[in-house]
Amino acid sequence: MKELGSGTCGKIAVVGAGTAGALAAASVSRLHPERDHELHHIYDSRIPIIGVGEGSWPSLVRELQQLSQLPHETVQQRLNGTRKFGSRFEGWGRRRQDFVHYFTPQQVAYAYHLSADLMADLLRASTRARHIDARVTAITKVDGGAQVQFEGREAERYDLVFDARGYPRQLDPQEHIDISFIPTNCAAIRRGPPVVKAPPNAPVRELTYTRAVARPHGWVFVIPLTVHTSYGYVFNKDVSDLDAVEADFDEFLAEDGVSDFEKRAVIPFPNFVRRRIYDGAVVRVGNAAAFMEPLEATAIRLAQLQVALVLRMRFHRPAEYVQSDAPVINRFLVTDALAAGLFVGWHYCCGSKYDSAFWRNARDRVWPNYREAADPLAVDCSALRKFDEMLELVTALTPDPADWERQCAFLPVSSFAQIAHGLGAPLGRKHDSMPT
Repeated sequence: MKELGSGTCGKIAVVGAGTAGALAAASVSRLHPERDHELHHIYDSRIPIIGVGEGSWPSLVRELQQLSQLPHETVQQRLNGTRKFGSRFEGWGRRRQDFVHYFTPQQVAYAYHLSADLMADLLRASTRARHIDARVTAITKVDGGAQVQFEGREAERYDLVFDARGYPRQLDPQEHIDISFIPTNCAAIRRGPPVVKAPPNAPVRELTYTRAVARPHGWVFVIPLTVHTSYGYVFNKDVSDLDAVEADFDEFLAEDGVSDFEKRAVIPFPNFVRRRIYDGAVVRVGNAAAFMEPLEATAIRLAQLQVALVLRMRFHRPAEYVQSDAPVINRFLVTDALAAGLFVGWHYCCGSKYDSAFWRNARDRVWPNYREAADPLAVDCSALRKFDEMLELVTALTPDPADWERQCAFLPVSSFAQIAHGLGAPLGRKHDSMPT
């Protein structure tokens, strides 16, 4: 009998205690309890988790129930959560009309709006691991595994390491694909009173949506939780001055009737995909693998896929295939993340109701470069081809019913169709740009 991959996973480390790290550790512990392995969950307690309200996709509802072994209603309440049935876009596109990107089936499938720090706490309770509170200085692949180096303690060798330390401070073209067709790179985060009233001792059951509101300097997300509402103004710090953004943020909240709020943070970010997400010994997950602005709640869904695919292959494939599987798995994960990035960047192709410097730059200068940035020869994956195929399906006058089950990354054809219709978006290569 061939030795299964679990034989090469006797000692596993998860580095990072944020959403992706907590998800990875719980998945190893809960989904593979019969395996003979040692799990170390490594994190630096001096690094806080920013409790930003987050959106998600319906797959997370099922996975959190599976990992926690708690009823859906209990999970939702533990997360201060509400049920997200999609995203409501306000002022986007050439139609300049509000529209909703629903999960499918519409008004049946739902995800969560949740508090990120509480989700990490929930998952930690489902994890059986040795906890190591230390600063990690390096993670390197070595013969037969990976080595984790620490500040102030001896390095340790592992068979498999999940690196969930977050996105890099600077992009290296040799290591990262720059998603240059997304026009934002910073977010100002605030917190206000709840807009949804939670019933006593019961979950909120009403239909809620993440609001994505176009503004002169970018857009504002509004995520309703039961104890507060999370707001974020997503903008480009190289186009708009922070003072101007903060002033417009004040104006937006005043228009929404919010007079009492807390300024939480201003967070610059890169939009990127790591060229090597998985190398056979180290798997980057969450923001360490890829990041793009939070417009379509891609982060958690991508982390779910990265963790699940690598664990499935390592625990259920013969050990002799670990190294030959690695480039195949990596290319799949890179393609998936970059395709999600193309979907996010596409939202800007028609501008918005604002004829401002940000929106002119996004529509006329940033998005038109997407084909060059995602060229298969430059990125070594087929994300652009898959994105084109989805647009062609949406454009087809008589689509084959079987095609409506197809996906690009984790996004079904219905998502592409809803966004195309809502934006009045150009479809196909002949329509990459539109006159204003």
